[in-house]
Amino acid sequence: MRSTISGYTRLPKAHKISVATLAAAGAAAVALGVAGNAAAADSATVKPVAWNAESFGATQDAELAKELDAIQGKAAADAAAAKTAADAKAKADADAAAKAKADQERKEQAASRSADRAPVKPAAPAAPAAPAPKAYADNLDGWINQALDIMHAKGIPGSYEGVKRNIMRESTGNPRAINGWDVNAVNGVPSKGLLQIIDPTFKAYHVDGTSWDIYDPVANIVASCNYAADKYGSMDNVNSAY
Repeated sequence: MRSTISGYTRLPKAHKISVATLAAAGAAAVALGVAGNAAAADSATVKPVAWNAESFGATQDAELAKELDAIQGKAAADAAAAKTAADAKAKADADAAAKAKADQERKEQAASRSADRAPVKPAAPAAPAAPAPKAYADNLDGWINQALDIMHAKGIPGSYEGVKRNIMRESTGNPRAINGWDVNAVNGVPSKGLLQIIDPTFKAYHVDGTSWDIYDPVANIVASCNYAADKYGSMDNVNSAY
């Protein structure tokens, strides 16, 4: 049965012993907890690390030096690349300027030459080479052929057959032949040469470009044929003394 003192419930004796026991046990537990926490705190405390200022400074200096070397190396590489690019640009600019100057000088020289050069007149066509003189044999055949070429150039008619036929009748082909017995000889003007022409007739019918020697065979033939063309139309028409 419970009893109360001043409003509190009175515990029986047995209950008092239990409470005391529990209080003591709790105090012991609290004491052990405090002691355990203190031990744990002691074991968890971090010990200070040993400090070496000289070693730390050397490490920092090495790292800084390495970074500085890298920075300086990059700066040097960048500067070298920039110089190479600048040199290349300067060379390209110099080459372009030199080319432009050379082009301008060539243009000025071409303009100067064009202005100074007088127009070139076309060369006159070369005159055709004169044909080589025709060669004629120094005999009756050659004399007649040469005389015929001159006659044809001067427009004097006659043929090889007609000329030769009259020569053979008049002088038998002797360019030095002379008639000393006919009427002309009696009158003091004998007939002479291949076609037996007298001096006055030879001089009157002489053809330019031939000899003035009445005994010259070519000159004698040409003058005689010129006379026959005037009197008979052609030496071809003469068949007797003329």
